[in-house]
Amino acid sequence: MIPALVLTAGLATRLRPLSCVRAKAALPVGDRILVQRILQWLAAQGIAEAVLNLHHLPHTISRIVGDGAVEGVRVRYSWEMPVLGSAGGPRRALPLLDDSTFLIVNGDTLTNVDLRALVDEHRTSGALVTMALVPNTEPAKYGGVVVHNTRDVVGFTKAGSSEPSFHFIGVQVAEAAAFVSLPENTPAESVNQLYPSLIAARLGSIRAFITDAQFFDIGTPRDYFDTCMKFRATEGIEPRTPNLEPLLDDCIVWEDVHIDPRARLRRCILTDGVRVPAGSWEDMIFRRAEGDLLANEHRIHDLAVAPIDGTPVR
Repeated sequence: MIPALVLTAGLATRLRPLSCVRAKAALPVGDRILVQRILQWLAAQGIAEAVLNLHHLPHTISRIVGDGAVEGVRVRYSWEMPVLGSAGGPRRALPLLDDSTFLIVNGDTLTNVDLRALVDEHRTSGALVTMALVPNTEPAKYGGVVVHNTRDVVGFTKAGSSEPSFHFIGVQVAEAAAFVSLPENTPAESVNQLYPSLIAARLGSIRAFITDAQFFDIGTPRDYFDTCMKFRATEGIEPRTPNLEPLLDDCIVWEDVHIDPRARLRRCILTDGVRVPAGSWEDMIFRRAEGDLLANEHRIHDLAVAPIDGTPVR
């Protein structure tokens, strides 16, 4: 099988305040971080080589993944300064990808799409890029991909559009030739910049692979919480900190967390190193108050606390 580039460099601004603590791909989902799940899924489908691009809080990824031996994939890293985006990142990583054809996998989405079928369809189409798509059932939330009945991608829609579209689930096959025209080390986006120019130059250069695969989005704190709860239910994962369970109801607990025995928390996310005092909270995110607080956070002792749904604290 071909190598994979896993996009893990992004700033994840919609995921704040969680992404103030870890890179998005380093967020725990059950007993593993997100990118470990992605790498193990790639390995199970025959992928032996992967490149991770890094920029935001890179140590939170590299200290856990290392060389990828635990996940069964040889991992190398493409460092970005500044962050280069969904097209500039692949352009920079080309020298590390030992094949002219490679997978690009978003580091913020879990899916079970059939990679071998995706690669086979790409190779028979003559396309520069083949995107894995499902019907866009939430166009108010997600922008979409507009597909001709020949399965050529002809354009892209923004969230809220009424035009029929498909939802990109974060996995695509690409040819190096799709990116070589971009200047090196220059930020560039795929959907907003590169792909429309490729479509304009040759219809059929971007193709659709329509699938019924599952996908789990981790775009916002609420998305992350809901995804974690689904995996907890389906995998039967035991709580990481059973000694804290009497204090918690449907909470997500990261590393090195201490909770006062008089505290009670429901549907909360407790990030690395927090010390929760006595009190009662629901639907909140706790992080150590280091640096400036975000607009929707307030301070409790040495903690920054914000609602999971992102609304301002009152």
